[in-house]
Formats: sequence, C-alpha cells, structure tokens
Amino acid sequence: MLNRRDAVRRLLADRGGMLVVAGLGQPCYDCFAAGDDPCSFYLWGAMGGAVPMGLGLALAQPERRVLVVTGDGEALMSAGAFATVGAEAPENLAIYILDNERYGETGGQVTHTARGADLAAMTAAAGIPRAQTVHTEAGLVDALDALRSGAGPLVVVLKVAPESQPGALPPQDGPHLKRRFRRAALGVEDK
Repeated sequence: MLNRRDAVRRLLADRGGMLVVAGLGQPCYDCFAAGDDPCSFYLWGAMGGAVPMGLGLALAQPERRVLVVTGDGEALMSAGAFATVGAEAPENLAIYILDNERYGETGGQVTHTARGADLAAMTAAAGIPRAQTVHTEAGLVDALDALRSGAGPLVVVLKVAPESQPGALPPQDGPHLKRRFRRAALGVEDK
C-alpha cells in the first residue's frame, strides 16, 4: 500500500489555483502537511460533507479546478452524494479518496472497504464514468495527472497504508477558514 502523506504532498505540489476541500481527519492533516494554502478549506466536524461541498464549489466556479481529498469512511457516509455528482457531471471536479480501510478518527475500526466494498465501482455505478482504484506507484503517477487536469467528474481511490502520519493540524477557527477561503476563491471580503 502507498503512503498517504506522500501521495497528497505530490498531488498538491503543483496545484496552481486549484480549490481544495479536505475531508474530516487525516485528509485535513495530509493537505495541511503538504503546505497550507488559502485555496484549501479544511472541514472540521463535518463528516460526509466534503463531496457535497466540492460539488457545490465546482458548479459555482466552473472555470476553477476543484479537488476533494477525503477518506473511505467519509466517502461511505456520503455515498448518495456521488449520484448527484454523476447527474450534474461537473468537468472541473476531481475526488481523491484515501482508502486505508479504517475509521482513523475513532480508533481504527475497519470500514466496509476492508470487507469488500469497492468505492470506485460504487461511484461508477452512480454515474461517474471515470473512476479507478490505484494500488501501485505507477498507477499513482498517472492518477496524479488526471486529478490535476483530467476531464471530470472523476474519482481516484488510492489504497494507502493504515498507519497514521505525524500530527499536522491546520487552523481550527471556522470563521477564519471561511473568510480566507472566500477571499481566495472569489476575491471578495465578508461584510
């Protein structure tokens, strides 16, 4: 299995103005460890919200690339959102699911992906034609290019090792994150 922190760092190294929604827990930590950026929005306490938020951003900002970085537990929780992604089909949306087959924030219990659930097949069945699972370094290299610039919507499920990475906590001030992201995404200040 691949190293999640390294894979996220490599993906975000050449992000340009891509808007990033980081899902609950380790995806937030991984995105922050790759380098904090005003175009990153870290979800705190909103399990299941990353894909719907990314979809809304992609529809509202069709000229910007939107990347959702989330985990398998959160993707399973918001499985219904993938049908809406498939129906709306925003070409600028990419979803990166870090699948360690564990609920990392609650003690490492196995998720359904450890018991046979296939997130790429589920998202393809929901109407997202470009969905794949990556197990190897060679597959990761191709997937990184697709996630940065491939026609969407697309989903890449990356099988990663289950161990946690060193702590890297992004800001937890919700109003600050919202204002900062709004400025970066829209170029406007809150009133």
